[in-house]
Amino acid sequence: MKYLLDRTDEQILSELKANARISHAELSAKVNLSRNAVRVRVERLEREGFIKGYTIVSGEGGSKQHVTTALMFVYRHDRMRGGDVIQALRKIPEVIACDVLTGDFDLVVRVESPEADRIRQIWQQIAELPGVRDTLTAFALSSVIRR
Repeated sequence: MKYLLDRTDEQILSELKANARISHAELSAKVNLSRNAVRVRVERLEREGFIKGYTIVSGEGGSKQHVTTALMFVYRHDRMRGGDVIQALRKIPEVIACDVLTGDFDLVVRVESPEADRIRQIWQQIAELPGVRDTLTAFALSSVIRR
C-alpha cells in the first residue's frame, strides 16, 4: 500500500529541503510534534522513497573547488539477483547516482570527488565487489549541461 503524505509530512519535507541538517528537536518545534514522532515520520518518508538521500550544497568559499566526475558502467554476474551490488554502492558517499540500464551493461554509476585518486580507489572497490563481473570507467572532461 502506497503511503500518502499529509500536511505534516509535507512540512517536514519542506523543512528538510531548506536545511537537511536540521535536528529532530528543531524540526519537531517547527511542525509541532515530539522529537520521536518526527524521527518516526522521517524514517517512514525515507523507507517509502519520499526522501531518497541527503546532499551537501557547498558555496564558493573564496575559491572554486574542482570536482572530478566519472561514469562507471558495471556489469553484474546476475542482473536479477544483483541487489547486493546496489546496496554496496549506496554506502559509498561519492556515488551520487546509479541507474539500471538495458543493453550490455547493467548499471551506470556517477561518482564525484575532488580527488582523481579517490575515483580510482572507488573504481577498485566496485570492481572487487562480489557480484560484479566487469566495469568500464569514463572520466567526464567537462559538463556542458548541468541542471
